[in-house]
Amino acid sequence: MTRKKNTASLSIGQLSKAANVKVPTIRYYEQQQLIAAVGRSEGNQRQYSEQELQQLKFIKHARDLGFSLNDVRTLISLDHQPNASCENAHSIAAKHLESVRCRLARLKRLEDELERIVSQSDSGLNDQCSVIKALADHSQCESEH
Repeated sequence: MTRKKNTASLSIGQLSKAANVKVPTIRYYEQQQLIAAVGRSEGNQRQYSEQELQQLKFIKHARDLGFSLNDVRTLISLDHQPNASCENAHSIAAKHLESVRCRLARLKRLEDELERIVSQSDSGLNDQCSVIKALADHSQCESEH
């Protein structure tokens, strides 16, 4: 995440548009302490800087990639240590990649089982319906899913 001087002054609505994140999400990230609670203007409006915008974009991208809030929190912390080794960041990403691969394998098993169930010929009556029978009796499935 690129750090820039705090020159921009954005309202929460402007920040929302600039980062393509909804206002309630920004408030949630503040509650979760992923972005700092910012000061308010004389008109009692939150004022965000370029730094908060960049951090919000970082969070959004990490969340879009499926990283958990805890992982995002750790990655933000690591980002604030520019001279530290990136071994921890790689470790977090590698664990996440393995988790994604496991979910993909599970989804592939689900796809295969659903394809098998749907492809069976049925007489047209519910008492002979392969989908209903398979859902009622897990033992009819060919694999664990």
